[in-house]
Amino acid sequence: MPTGSEIRRKFLDFFVQKGHKEVHSSSLVPANDPTLLFTNAGMNQFKDVFLGLEKRDYSRATSSQKCVRAGGKHNDLENVGFTNRHHTFFEMLGNFSFGDYFKKDAIAYAWGLITSPEWFGIDKSKLYVSVFNGEGGMQRDAEAYDLWAAQGVPKDRILELGLKDNFWQMGDTGPCGPCSEIYYDMGPAASDQGHSDCAFPCDCGRYVEIWNLVFMQFDRDASGKLTPLPKPSIDTGMGLERTAAVLQGVISNYETDLFTPLIERAAELTGTSLNKELSKEAHTKSAASLRVIADHSRAATFLISDGVLPANDGRGYVLRKIIRRAITHGRLLGQTKPFLYQMAFAVRDVMQDAYPELNESTDRASKAVQVEETRFAHTMDVGLERLETLLNGSVGKLAGDDAFKLYDTFGMPLDFMQDAARDQGIEFDRAGFDRAMEEQKSRARASWKGAAKQTANPAYQQLPKSEFEGYRQTRSDGCEVLAIIHKGQGVRELKAGESGEVILDHTPFYAEAGGQVGDRGWFYSDDHNTVVAEVTGCYYPVQGVRAHQVVVKSTLRVGDKVDAVVNTDIRQATMRNHTATHLLHAGLREVLGKHVKQAGSLVAPDHLRFDFSHFTGVEDEELQDIEDLINKELLRNQKVETIVDVPIDVAVNEYHAMALFGEKYGDKVRVVKIGDFSAELCGGTHTAATGEIGLIKILKEGSVSSGVRRVEAITGEGSLRHFRTDHALETMVSRFVVPIFAQKPRKDGAPYAIEVHAQAESFSPAEALKLEFEKKDAEIKRLTRELDQVRMKSASSSTANIGERVKDVKGVKVLAHRVDNLERAQLRTLVDQLRDKIGSGVVILGSASNGNVALIVGVTKDLTSRVQAGKVIGPVAQKVGGKGGGRPDLAEAGGKDASALDAALDGAYGVVEGLLA
Repeated sequence: MPTGSEIRRKFLDFFVQKGHKEVHSSSLVPANDPTLLFTNAGMNQFKDVFLGLEKRDYSRATSSQKCVRAGGKHNDLENVGFTNRHHTFFEMLGNFSFGDYFKKDAIAYAWGLITSPEWFGIDKSKLYVSVFNGEGGMQRDAEAYDLWAAQGVPKDRILELGLKDNFWQMGDTGPCGPCSEIYYDMGPAASDQGHSDCAFPCDCGRYVEIWNLVFMQFDRDASGKLTPLPKPSIDTGMGLERTAAVLQGVISNYETDLFTPLIERAAELTGTSLNKELSKEAHTKSAASLRVIADHSRAATFLISDGVLPANDGRGYVLRKIIRRAITHGRLLGQTKPFLYQMAFAVRDVMQDAYPELNESTDRASKAVQVEETRFAHTMDVGLERLETLLNGSVGKLAGDDAFKLYDTFGMPLDFMQDAARDQGIEFDRAGFDRAMEEQKSRARASWKGAAKQTANPAYQQLPKSEFEGYRQTRSDGCEVLAIIHKGQGVRELKAGESGEVILDHTPFYAEAGGQVGDRGWFYSDDHNTVVAEVTGCYYPVQGVRAHQVVVKSTLRVGDKVDAVVNTDIRQATMRNHTATHLLHAGLREVLGKHVKQAGSLVAPDHLRFDFSHFTGVEDEELQDIEDLINKELLRNQKVETIVDVPIDVAVNEYHAMALFGEKYGDKVRVVKIGDFSAELCGGTHTAATGEIGLIKILKEGSVSSGVRRVEAITGEGSLRHFRTDHALETMVSRFVVPIFAQKPRKDGAPYAIEVHAQAESFSPAEALKLEFEKKDAEIKRLTRELDQVRMKSASSSTANIGERVKDVKGVKVLAHRVDNLERAQLRTLVDQLRDKIGSGVVILGSASNGNVALIVGVTKDLTSRVQAGKVIGPVAQKVGGKGGGRPDLAEAGGKDASALDAALDGAYGVVEGLLA
């Protein structure tokens, strides 16, 4: 039986022999495509090629693409682990034709690969295919039907299906077309409905789709009209995990060698027996949990390796849910200590042959998971408290939306909440939970519309690439105006005062890319003296075509010749910041560790911004070390080398150049190298030597999201301006600080000014000012403590003769009392004092401060079987516009209507009476 790695390699080798270019998997974070949450298909990295936005030097390709489907429109997370074929992370094998071959060759290649004895050799009697039946008034795919028949597929094994199964589209508009799918009969044992004699295409799990061939032959416009594409294309996708199950003779993907080592490691880490002699129910539950851990550890390891980190929104939120779901299933198996972080190394061991980059990134992935495990342990503790509060405050039913919040926010397992509610005799609102789940899925689908990119504007699509001359010059004379775009349409001219986009045949203007902003400047007329347009920016509407954003001063026409002149002051300032960004990246890795990876950047003329992966804040001392280190490189005046047309494997393996987050690279790349200190793949503009930067000054460092930090810095003239501002501030502070000290007497009565002046030379103005602020802060804290003590003393004295407020309610002492301007901690102390004072009973306290209300209910232990604090506080809190809950003996709430507090406290006696009925 072939291994998963051998199957992957065999697929790629087959298509390489057929003239395809083998292309390495792209990142799970789609490059320059905000329409996608994650890379979810092999064609994603070729989308711009299919849309006509990008041109490559090959017309047929093959790849094994890592994919994630666990959010947005592809949100089947709850199924993973409980079916044979659902996964969050999977690999999609594919072959692609960009206007080269079409259906005939695609079908012949597919059938040859899977049935030929020297390749996959799958039994033809186990195979079925489907074609499009022409549903919805569209043409039946008779061509595909005939081509499958010509391959020898019996006609009773060629099924015609409708739009849902056999018509593919990239989005609401754009490329689309019929598709053909190949299915394998796994046998009756694979049926999850116990079918023994069902026929294809029964969806019981017996007939498994292993390959989808998409025939892109139409372009759908906004009206729904289909126009044949001038160059039809092919996009195919074969699931590696499913194909491995077929070729290894197992029913479940989880029984293949892609998963079994991970499941075994998960069992070790959770102390779970793989012994099938356990009861069927116990074995089924533990097997599902081990599958979840195995699958989710693959997704987490690869996502973190590709730059995603746990967060509260977007991609990071999905990753957090995946990690927490795996941790939860570890807890269901009895493992309460961190364990999942160790799974990253098991994933590396299985996948490193195909993805050698895991050797470098696994330590970082493991650390990120461990941080999340520690955080989640605390979150679960908070979640358990919230669950207990909800159950204590429930009137017979645990609301589904409340339960879903615990599930969604705290990772609380659904079955755990159901069991807890049942144990307390409380109904669980499953319908409400399911409704909340569906609403969340709908919101996720709305947030990520899927692959809805539009085809290239025809005005740009047919243009030749602009020759870029900006690496060696900032002025190009005699540039021909090839096209003018105004309000999205091609025009022949722009008049004075109008704005638009201009495409030249050659240009020195850098187009925005790689975090670097586009150049600005001017177009001069052919007299070399008159400005005909101001250039406010430059970008790529289509790969290779530079669009200059202009405001025209005098009429500009297609065919005119202009001198394109870059604003050198802006260009040079931008260059200084870009080279400084490379030095900063290297400095961060040197001081903080090699786990640091770029997670985004902005290179503008006035400042630079650099986002990077790191799990804690950067200390001031570390920032100073980084600043010192990179400025020493400036003093060395190192030469900045640019090496062009370097094969990407040479750049990465020999030059050790850093490939940056979210960027797409071709087979040949440009390397920017600064001595032995820094080497990166980069297409930007740079200084000739580091000394030209002047000085790099780090301004600030902070958090962008969980696990991502941001540094902002300035260089050159910006650093000089900053120095002057700081110097002016220091001069002002030095005049201000000493008089402040001089005003304060020492404790021994001697003049304080004598001590200060004696030490003045040893303090910088900043240190002296900091010392003064610390003294002020200490004074404020002392006064606050004194005020709190006075308030507490006042509140305690107000309860000295509390007996008249205590009422007997059906034999139970109940006290409701108002004490304003107390903090929650003070209320807790007071309620404890009052419970002790009355001996046995219920105490309800309310406090108003700044318009807000705080409530607390305390019940003595001997009464909690009859009266629960959480059930008392709910109705009282409602009257002041709030809600709350807590333990049977202590509950807290907040509210917003202080004017209703007295009435709420008066009504508390009735609430207790109702509970005692």
